[in-house]
Amino acid sequence: MYSYLKRFYAAAMQIIWFCRVLLFYSLLLPLTIIFALIALLTFPFPFVVRYWIITRWSHIFIFLSKIICGLQYKIHGIENIPKKNCIIVSNHQSMWETIFMQVLFPQQNMILKKELLRIPFFGWGLSLLEPIALDRKNFRSVNRVLEQGFDRLKKGRFVLLFPEGTRLPYGHSGRYSRTAAALAIKSGFPILPVAHNAGKYWPKGFFIKQPGIIEVTIGPQVLETSGNLDVLTETIKSWITSHIH
Repeated sequence: MYSYLKRFYAAAMQIIWFCRVLLFYSLLLPLTIIFALIALLTFPFPFVVRYWIITRWSHIFIFLSKIICGLQYKIHGIENIPKKNCIIVSNHQSMWETIFMQVLFPQQNMILKKELLRIPFFGWGLSLLEPIALDRKNFRSVNRVLEQGFDRLKKGRFVLLFPEGTRLPYGHSGRYSRTAAALAIKSGFPILPVAHNAGKYWPKGFFIKQPGIIEVTIGPQVLETSGNLDVLTETIKSWITSHIH
C-alpha cells in the first residue's frame, strides 16, 4: 500500500510540475511576441532607451522562471562587478544564463551565433540590442567580431561571450575559443569570469526544468599583459570550471 501511494504521489508531482512549466511558456510566448513588436517601435530611439525597454522582457523572464518554475538563484562575488565596462566570459549550459546576464550586468552586447537573429520575434528584439553576430562557418568573421567588440567596449558597454560556443550538460566542459582572450589583448580591457550551474536545473532543451537554487559566481577581473592567447584562455577556463558548484 505504501509503495502504491509513493508511486501515485510521484506521478502526481510530475503532472503538477508539467502544468507549471506549461503555464510558464503560455505566459512567456505571448509576452515575447508583444515585446518583439514593441522592440520594433524603439528603432528610432538611442541605444540606451532601446536597451532599457527591450530588456524588461529579460526581467520578466527571470521573474516568471522564479515564481512559476521555482528557479531561484544565489550570487557570489557580486562585489567583483566593476563600475567600468569589461569583457564578461561565462560557461554555457542553458538558455537561463543568457537572459540572466542582462539582469545581472549593466548595458552589454553579446557575441552570439548569427542564426539566433533569424528566430521570429525573439531574434527581432535581440537584433535591436546590437549583438555581435558570429558566422561560425566563416573564419574571417572572427576579425569582424573583434573589431565590433572593440567598438562596443569603447562606447562604454560590457561585451558578453560564451567561449564554449554551445550549451553543454551540467558537469561537462568544452573547448574554449580564444576570441575573448584576443579581444582582451586587442582592446586592453580586462576579462570578468562568471561560473554557474544553471544546467543542473535547466538542462539543454526547451521544456525540461527542475526547481532549485542556481549558483552564480563572479570572479575577480583578469588582465593578460603577456599577450599570450593560450595562457589567458586557459586561465579563464580553469577559474570557471573550478567554480561551477
